[in-house]
Amino acid sequence: MIWKAWKPKNCEREDETLNGEGVRLQKVLAAAGLGSRRACEVLIAEGRVSVDGVDHVELGTRVDPATAVIKIDGARVNVREDLVYFVLNKPRGVLSAMTDDRGRPTVGDFVADQPQRLFHVGRLDADTEGLLLLTNDGELGHRLMHPSFGVSKTYLATVPGPLGRDVGRRLRAGVELEDGPAKADAFREVQASGDRVIVEITLHEGRNHIVRRMLAEVGHPVQRLVRTTIGPVRLAGQRVGTLRELTRDELAELYRLVEK
Repeated sequence: MIWKAWKPKNCEREDETLNGEGVRLQKVLAAAGLGSRRACEVLIAEGRVSVDGVDHVELGTRVDPATAVIKIDGARVNVREDLVYFVLNKPRGVLSAMTDDRGRPTVGDFVADQPQRLFHVGRLDADTEGLLLLTNDGELGHRLMHPSFGVSKTYLATVPGPLGRDVGRRLRAGVELEDGPAKADAFREVQASGDRVIVEITLHEGRNHIVRRMLAEVGHPVQRLVRTTIGPVRLAGQRVGTLRELTRDELAELYRLVEK
């Protein structure tokens, strides 16, 4: 779920507005759904809360919810109501775009009723299905897409079978593509049925059509491709075409993966 955070426009008491001083930390944590205000005071007193890199903050510490980086037990928490995070199980045939001037279906259609202006983090080509993140958190989105952070992504691919004995070894060692070498972090056969095989491949780079090109290079062109994970975020049983919010744990882990 997305946690409901402190809303200055609804506050009535003077000490509940910023007024250049900020909001009491325990109030911000409680408003973010992290427990009662008393429970949040206990977290602070136990030294489990840090603000902007400062550990062991005191009760009564005031923060600006719009800018403060707050962590509990080292895991960052979101205290801003204006930032939202969604997981879409993208159907085949849908463009990774928020709009299309030719009227083709886009991922933007799935969040058209959201008041925030969202964008997709990275992209999947129209024929690829599966996990796509949508958010309005520009900083997190940029870091997740940046190759220097190396966030892993896992795919299930249906390819012609049978699978060659050395396919996994070649992919893990690296294959040469027209724009440079590419290698899989992990590869395994999941299921074989007649002349079709389902394989799972994990990699951390995001060049265009990289999975399709790698599998074609080793003689197994992709017939169907589904992205199942991005870092800690998994599709699991999420139905095709449905949208859900990131969990608190998923968001905290994504923050952790892209911290400098």
